[in-house]
Amino acid sequence: MTIDRLYENDIAQSRDLDDRGSAVDPARWPDVAARPESVTARIRGRAAEALFRRATAGLPPDAPRMIVHDEDALFRRVGTAGLIGFGESYMAGEWTADDLVATLTPLAQRIADIVPAALQRLRPIILPSHPRDEENSLANTRSNISRHYDLSNDLFASFLDETMTYSSAYFGSDDAAAHADWDDLADAQRAKIDRLLDQAGVESGTRLLEIGTGWGELAVRAAERGAVVRSITLSHEQQAAARRRATSAGLADRIRVDLADYRSVDGDYDAVVSVEMVEAVGRDYWGDYFATINRVLAPGGRAAIQAITMPHDRVLASTGTYTWVHKYIFPGGQIPSEQALRHAAALSGLTPTYAESFGLHYAKTLELWRERFSAHRDRVAELGFDDTFVRMWTFYLAYSEAGFASRYLDVCHLVYTKGAGR
Repeated sequence: MTIDRLYENDIAQSRDLDDRGSAVDPARWPDVAARPESVTARIRGRAAEALFRRATAGLPPDAPRMIVHDEDALFRRVGTAGLIGFGESYMAGEWTADDLVATLTPLAQRIADIVPAALQRLRPIILPSHPRDEENSLANTRSNISRHYDLSNDLFASFLDETMTYSSAYFGSDDAAAHADWDDLADAQRAKIDRLLDQAGVESGTRLLEIGTGWGELAVRAAERGAVVRSITLSHEQQAAARRRATSAGLADRIRVDLADYRSVDGDYDAVVSVEMVEAVGRDYWGDYFATINRVLAPGGRAAIQAITMPHDRVLASTGTYTWVHKYIFPGGQIPSEQALRHAAALSGLTPTYAESFGLHYAKTLELWRERFSAHRDRVAELGFDDTFVRMWTFYLAYSEAGFASRYLDVCHLVYTKGAGR
């Protein structure tokens, strides 16, 4: 990565910087508006700059260009708050990039090596810790979920396809994913859902529990097969939208959408399907999640789960770390490893029977969402979201896409069976 600086003697660029700075509302975005100015922040900023340049050394000359408008502020934020500060600096307009995903991808590839091991041991002392009121306990979970999924159904509609499916699509092969465009996305989402329903054995008469409703596409497709569906969510917005969708499809008699925590679920089900919900559970509660699935599944029943994963060593290294994604996007969550999920499922009595990874499909899904979001910025503004929010959401989508493009992150279909092998 090359780092280009914009200096004050460039009048147009300086004016652009002033405009960006004035756009940050200090009441709504206090930590973005406040530039670190203390002596400690300046010392840490110099150390952060040295680490940053070490991490990017050796990249080819034609590497993507990171354009820094305020170098001091960028490195002081990173030195004070780590990757939280890196993201906040982008939100503040202190740096940008010609190609944000291409800029972030090399960092994702090198993330385990950016900070030397000796300094990583000091991370709990130096960097912010995870707030206790964001842990995914029964008391906090509804608030955590609401902060993301109750932002606005119209916001999500601005960049999701007609199925309103907010998880990785499945394009059939990595090559098909690489060449996919927007017109392929809705069918790829339906294909993903159908694969999960097939893996869970959902057919006419199946009693299906869906943990994490989304906006109702999976519940509707399962009910169209003749299944009786109970879907649970903690989002008021999603519950209302999914109920309307079930009614519109003429399937309200086969679909029940409840506002409920997974831990409170009762009943007996032949199958459980859960799409990218386990990441929001939090590491301390993976056992509760699988224990609930095991408790409600009938003997021989199957659970099909779509999960975002990361390498197990990174799960261990990041335990307890408070990240930019926690602070601004998904409070309380933790991306697991496939190994960690197998362990938690085994402790609950579930047996793994199938696993498939397709992370590059998620990179393409996120690319299509990001392009759509960018194209609809005016619509997002009309919904009342300011420029800082737009930069935040753009960074989130690009940051996530880079994670999958670099293969630091993956997404899996995992199937577990109750009573298999007994």
